[in-house]
Amino acid sequence: MEITTILWREWLFFKRRFWRITLSQMVSPLLYFVTFGMGLGRVMEVDGRPYLSYLLPGLLAMTTMRNSYTSVSTRISVMRLHEKSFECYLYSPTRMYLLAMGHILAGALRGMYSGLFILILGLVSGAGLALNGWLFAAVAVNALMFAALGFLAAMLMESHYDMNNFTNIVITPMSFLCGTFFSLEGIPTVLKWVVNAMPLTHTTRLIRELSFGGSVYWPSMAAAVLFTAAFSFLCVRACYREV
Repeated sequence: MEITTILWREWLFFKRRFWRITLSQMVSPLLYFVTFGMGLGRVMEVDGRPYLSYLLPGLLAMTTMRNSYTSVSTRISVMRLHEKSFECYLYSPTRMYLLAMGHILAGALRGMYSGLFILILGLVSGAGLALNGWLFAAVAVNALMFAALGFLAAMLMESHYDMNNFTNIVITPMSFLCGTFFSLEGIPTVLKWVVNAMPLTHTTRLIRELSFGGSVYWPSMAAAVLFTAAFSFLCVRACYREV
């Protein structure tokens, strides 16, 4: 019941603000696509492929990450720190684990919706992305993972300033370092160890391999699922700590 109620509320919110949400989620992907994809995509290659074909899977991973994370973290942090309405859940007979799962699922759906624009850009540009069930599964895991991280961050941070710092320190570096725009083969070994410990690296590698028509890279899939499970567990634990 808690999950369906949260999803219904988010659906009403989305429906009332459809164009504002859609346009805001299109801006960053379009900027990256025009700046990097159209500017460099036809004149250089990465790993033997046109840069545009290399870039789009990375944009897909990054866009679903940022929108899943932002939609949940903004909603929960405003409820906890500004409106103080999150306390209503604590005084009600709401099951905390279902509350967390409902918000995580709602955020993941918003993130996957933003990923549709990247897939459309891939079709329009003729990048030749291979669309298949495993690709959509990898995108779903990526969205769930960062929706859970967004919920966890919002539950742990005690001010909007802390929330902004967390985003700048954790989310922004992942957007650029995890193989979104360039291959990781040429970076220093120590930095490569750090980057390989970041969750977006695994989902970017997985989504790119599947987008090229390859098979599932199971180590990255396993790592992504483990990150998602760990973040989700910590989200539920953080909810119960609030009670």
